[in-house]
Amino acid sequence: MADPWLALEFGVDPAERIAQVGAAHEAFLTGGTEAARRTDRRLRDVVANSWRRSAGALLSPEATPPVDLTDDALESYRAAHPLGRVLPLFRDLLGGIAQDGAHLMAVCDAYGRLLWVEGHPGVLRHAERMNFVPGARWDEAHAGTNAPGTALAVDHSVQIFATEHFSRPVQRWTCAAAPIHDPATGRLLGAVDITGGDHLANPHSLALVRATARAAEAQLAADRPAEPGVATVSALGRDEAELRVDGRRIRLGRRHSELLVLLVEHPEGRTGEQLGLDLYGDDRLHPVTLRAELSRLRRVLGPELLDSRPYRLRATVRADFRTVTALLDRGDPAGALGAYAGPLLPASDAPGVTRLRRLIDGQLRAAVLAGGDPALLATWTATAAGADDLAAWQALARALPPGAPRRPLAVARAHQLAQEYGLPRATWLQRPGN
Repeated sequence: MADPWLALEFGVDPAERIAQVGAAHEAFLTGGTEAARRTDRRLRDVVANSWRRSAGALLSPEATPPVDLTDDALESYRAAHPLGRVLPLFRDLLGGIAQDGAHLMAVCDAYGRLLWVEGHPGVLRHAERMNFVPGARWDEAHAGTNAPGTALAVDHSVQIFATEHFSRPVQRWTCAAAPIHDPATGRLLGAVDITGGDHLANPHSLALVRATARAAEAQLAADRPAEPGVATVSALGRDEAELRVDGRRIRLGRRHSELLVLLVEHPEGRTGEQLGLDLYGDDRLHPVTLRAELSRLRRVLGPELLDSRPYRLRATVRADFRTVTALLDRGDPAGALGAYAGPLLPASDAPGVTRLRRLIDGQLRAAVLAGGDPALLATWTATAAGADDLAAWQALARALPPGAPRRPLAVARAHQLAQEYGLPRATWLQRPGN
């Protein structure tokens, strides 16, 4: 079976494939996904789905990505970003390719902002024409289908070939990228990418970025001092929580994930009745079922981690969702948003988890809206919780100055949401050009 993340199968003529996919792209723009698939039966699912997401973000196929960070703001952000610690490794593994006159090496953060773009000066000049520069926003919502942005969207290494790019100005390029995660928490940190010509559409380029990403994660893990007895919980943006402790990495099922989150949120401990109410609600309290679940959880975690009477975790626990709330308590919405990987256990309907999820999202949203920082507002609207947030899109449109590349998108999205919610056409933005 062919690798769905590779752009070209062995023996396929690149020029012929560029024409076929290009015809499918034009068909998609006029008739949607089904029209594209009728035009090209071999169109990859990862590409078709990405085109749909790009169009859903109201992105024009002629769009050029906006630049979020420049000058001192960019330097400060890069200096503080964890991927800066492995930049020498990226240069060591990919530097030769980046200097051969045909390729670029790029590293982006979890929101698609390019942190470093390196390579031959002539290739860099060509890339500048499409804003493939440090500080530019290359997630799918702002740049359309592309290897680093799509790798972040699907959390998987991927190759994007020529006319598979959604934005026409990018279709002369081919790229391969792989996501990079924090080895301690599993949180997505960003992606590493190589960009060049059609010759990159081969298994070697994809294997290279995959290996580079894994090497970066290994170095980040090696650089982090071990903390015996400290447990780390990741539960944001994922339906099943992950626990890491003493070298073990434990992925929990849905019910055990809910129990673990509730226990983390209440370090003082919870009675069986309290846990039952948080887990099942008033009308579904089943003490026998709860005891069985806790007994199974104790076997998974080990008896040294879970105490009873009351039920509580014995270890020192660091959880990603508590990091977000702690940063908000310290008045650092930018740090909180950077640590926010998505809603808490989004598929859970346990009353206690649902309340906590709404509380975290509500506090983060309020802090972002109160600050009025366009960069934070743009990041919030790129999250699952903020994608349909009318007030946030309106605030972003107001915060961006006339002429800002992203402002038309923000205005259009705000108007679209207002229409979907059955509200009259907005009068909230009294600026020319609307």
